[in-house]
Amino acid sequence: MLKNVGSNWVVTVVTVFAVYMLTPFTLHKLGVDGYGTWLLITSINAYLGLLVLGVPMASVRYFAQHVATGDTRSLNEAISSCTGLYLLLGLVALVVGVGLYAFFTLYGIPTALHGDARSAFGVMVLFVAVGFVALLPEGVLAAHCDFVPRNVVRLATVLLRPFDFTLCWLVIRRRYPEIRMRLAGFDWVLVRKIFSFSLYVLVLNAGARLSFETDSMVIGGFMGVGWIPHFTVANSVIIYLMEFVVAIAAVVMPTATRLQTQGKIPELREIFLKWSKIAFSITMIAGLFLVVLGPRFIAWWVGPQFERSAGQVLQILMISYLVFLPVRGVALPILMGLGKPRLPTIGFLIAGVVNLVLSILLVRPLGLVGVALGTAIPNVLFAALVLVQACRELDAPVAEYLRVRADMGVLRVSE
Repeated sequence: MLKNVGSNWVVTVVTVFAVYMLTPFTLHKLGVDGYGTWLLITSINAYLGLLVLGVPMASVRYFAQHVATGDTRSLNEAISSCTGLYLLLGLVALVVGVGLYAFFTLYGIPTALHGDARSAFGVMVLFVAVGFVALLPEGVLAAHCDFVPRNVVRLATVLLRPFDFTLCWLVIRRRYPEIRMRLAGFDWVLVRKIFSFSLYVLVLNAGARLSFETDSMVIGGFMGVGWIPHFTVANSVIIYLMEFVVAIAAVVMPTATRLQTQGKIPELREIFLKWSKIAFSITMIAGLFLVVLGPRFIAWWVGPQFERSAGQVLQILMISYLVFLPVRGVALPILMGLGKPRLPTIGFLIAGVVNLVLSILLVRPLGLVGVALGTAIPNVLFAALVLVQACRELDAPVAEYLRVRADMGVLRVSE
């Protein structure tokens, strides 16, 4: 398991480095209004991604079940059904993108940016829609817990993104020659089963969008697009720390499904406690640095004019993420892998709605600090809810979980 998580971490580090190098360059080249407009475009199009309807996570769960039982025929039927779904949903996304553009025009975009903003919005809609079917090979490899070759492809396609799907599928054909992707195997009965789980994932993703993508729209609507970078620069630091922890989640979820299918719940409980400790240790190390020196880091990274505004946002968000990230990285994917999505998905949606409401209420009197508080408070409450549920499902007392987290000694991590 460590090998798979480690390969995910390598991809995350490379991605963070690329963003670290490009963000100051892009910000200073576009200016705060231009960069803020781009961030607004990406935030709105993030909601377009909801049209994938949670199928990727649901497909990994069904793929993993068939891999665990060695049922190649059922696995190929599931792959064929998901292929048809992705193609259909991609077409729907193109249509819905037109409606989202109408919403985008309601914002006060500077006149000089109108032409570029329209073109950028159209490109993003096309990128999201085409990207749906590209999720399929990743799901197949994740179901086999074969993350190392998947991440080698990711690294090779950082600059050649369109080749990602092709290279992944070549890897699958070489390592798992029995796997087939054909529309002839499309099965509506199986699709309904996938949807019965993916709808929960859709709700989970909707909550995530409300929690992490709405802030830019609130700031753009109430403060102007020029203020969006001041929040997003700080938030991006946290988001990429979250990606580092979510790299654990990508491996934990199919592992939970496999162990449940094989009846190895005690082994899963051990994974829950051990990797929760690892996730908390990573979060604590990075969090202490960002809370104490984060504002100075931002000033050095993108410019001194961001130190106070973005620095305050970074400190508020990071304090809440000390609680949120370990739960998001381990407890949440375990519940999803166990087929217990109801409470975490509904809880995340409620947290997202509370985030939106609090941000709108607090943005006028407190500005960016109000938006940060609107994000931080629901995240902490959601984490506490999911933690209690995960401990109950695995018969692991919350006190034991807290004791493991408090033990900050040397971590012993084995495969």
